[in-house]
Amino acid sequence: MIDHDRLFKELFSTFFIEFIELFFPEIMTYLQPQSCTFLDKEVFTDVTMGEQYETDLLAQVQFRGQETYFLIHIENQAKADTHFNKRMFRYFARLHEKFDLPIYPVVIFSYDKPKKQAEDSYTIEFPDFKVLNFNYRVIQLNRLNWRDFLNQPNPVASALMAKMKIAPSERPRVKLECLRLLATLRLDPARVQLISGFVDTYLRLTESESEAFKQELGRIESREVKEEVMELTTSWKEEGIEEGLREGIERERNLVIRQLKRCLKDLPNHLEDKVKQLPIEEVEALGEALLDFEKEEDLINWLKNN
Repeated sequence: MIDHDRLFKELFSTFFIEFIELFFPEIMTYLQPQSCTFLDKEVFTDVTMGEQYETDLLAQVQFRGQETYFLIHIENQAKADTHFNKRMFRYFARLHEKFDLPIYPVVIFSYDKPKKQAEDSYTIEFPDFKVLNFNYRVIQLNRLNWRDFLNQPNPVASALMAKMKIAPSERPRVKLECLRLLATLRLDPARVQLISGFVDTYLRLTESESEAFKQELGRIESREVKEEVMELTTSWKEEGIEEGLREGIERERNLVIRQLKRCLKDLPNHLEDKVKQLPIEEVEALGEALLDFEKEEDLINWLKNN
């Protein structure tokens, strides 16, 4: 399975200031850039759900020109959750209780579906009285247009375009634009590897898409940029990562299909074909949902709704 939280945490911790500059430039007016310290993850137990959660990224930063500090809490949410706003408030309350510092909460919604606007607040109110109105900043990637980030000289833009709103026919073009932007940033090899790996994880091209990618690559006018993009894609393939990822995806699909056959006693060919065509994120979601399936109709309804 793809460890979405780890990938996003690695990206944001490596390019923390660049992330803030890209999405929240107003914070940069009062943040001391050299003051960032990442704190250990905090683990919370949800007694009502019987589950444990841990914060993704918690940074302590200093107010510019002052001796006081505040926290920036960045949470990546890779799956839709109707109760997430309540969980986000619980994070806030417990972090505030422990550190007694102002907290700037940010959520990255990185799932592909649904595309409706995600909630950005948690409220407790009565007909005559509002007790609580907790707000947090939201970046919902599937509602962002990747074209708006094409000319942003920012490594986070180069990576996150791969998870934004992309039409199926645009996938080869978007991958090329991610790598083209990366090639112009002049980063060290380790950071280049981090971003190119992130892009390839979320934009794995089929054979036909790879051919379209090559055609798009041929249209780049700058010989230098073209050569650097070619070097990026070549070195990635030489390390065997693409092949390994494809094999991992295939293994995961086969595992889910086997589980469905065991759970439902039988899996018609047309339903098996539909499962094989699902994006990896939906395969992962199906792997969790099938635990509640009892009959073939449950699978059919899940496929319709997802």
